[in-house]
Amino acid sequence: MAISKDVVVVGLGAFGSAALWRLAGRGVDVAGIERQGIGHHLGSSHGATRLFRIACLEHPGLTPIAQQSLALWTALGERTGEVFVRQSGCLNVGAPYSRAVRGAIAAASAAGAPIEELGHDELAARYPQYAGLGADDVAVWDPGAGICYAEPIVRAQVAEAERLGAAVYPHTMVTGVELVDSGVVVRTPTVEFRARQVVVCAGAWLGKLVGDLPLSPRRTPLYWFRAKDSGEFDLGRFPAFVWKREGAHSLWGHGSGDGFGVKIGLEHLETEAGRVVVDPDEVDRYIHLRADVDELAETVADAFPGLEPRPEKVLPCMITDSPDGQFLVGRPGEDPRLVIAGGDSGHGFKHAGGLGELLAQLTVDESPYCDATFLDPNRFTR
Repeated sequence: MAISKDVVVVGLGAFGSAALWRLAGRGVDVAGIERQGIGHHLGSSHGATRLFRIACLEHPGLTPIAQQSLALWTALGERTGEVFVRQSGCLNVGAPYSRAVRGAIAAASAAGAPIEELGHDELAARYPQYAGLGADDVAVWDPGAGICYAEPIVRAQVAEAERLGAAVYPHTMVTGVELVDSGVVVRTPTVEFRARQVVVCAGAWLGKLVGDLPLSPRRTPLYWFRAKDSGEFDLGRFPAFVWKREGAHSLWGHGSGDGFGVKIGLEHLETEAGRVVVDPDEVDRYIHLRADVDELAETVADAFPGLEPRPEKVLPCMITDSPDGQFLVGRPGEDPRLVIAGGDSGHGFKHAGGLGELLAQLTVDESPYCDATFLDPNRFTR
């Protein structure tokens, strides 16, 4: 049995669901295929909340993409009556020369986005939850930032795509993507899809479906903590943050709110290996107290003594790294039949809506709304 479409989107996590939505909104005859249920917890697009940042320290070119996500999700929320982004602000903390501070200032400057710079004394006075601040630590306050709601966004993007005419096939595993003279054949155990183009947004599985990509999936648990005094660590008083700690493990996270706890994640020192490449089909989904919990608990006890140091909940997730820490978005080998998005290196969800728009524009040959050449997947082979 074969199903014919103009475009097939493989993977309906954060990026794929957004691409499906934006393509359907253009009237494209499109199908979306997802090996699990919509908004599942077995890939890279789950975990209740994700940081949302405007002044993106990873690259100044990311700020317009985050702003596009905000605009799209705000409009979608107005139509559906939901809130997808809570703009409670974000602190970028570190020494003045740290990536967190320098990167946020550069991104805000390039995009004309408002920020506020906080000196060491002002940072410590405003946010007494932080202990062990370095003597030189300062902060950049990103007022348009905050958190976004992961699974609700994925589900809403798919639902909106269906409303606009997209066909959706959950619980359908793609076993192969074959580029042929007439376009592409996407194979599953029960049916094959034939289309002019395929958009592959398969997360940790992207490298398995599209060969010759410099991608490295890794297992990374998500953690939630309980505050000793809940009022000190609610989102309003303990907003989203990225903290590049000098000579110690860096941290990121946000405070608690309705339906979610205090979320803290650990970023290993750049000099450490600590990044074991995994097979996404064989990833370890157990939680190991010594390997997964002890190191972070020690760091949290030192950094935020107002939190119970051992997490109250842990959930495995996966990140897919690229060599330079930036996405791969575009056409590998300039092939007109294939578009990909992946390799977010752990900072991807906030950009999902904007990347979905870029993917749709690439697919239908529209001019992109921003310069995305720094995301070109061919940059590693040129």
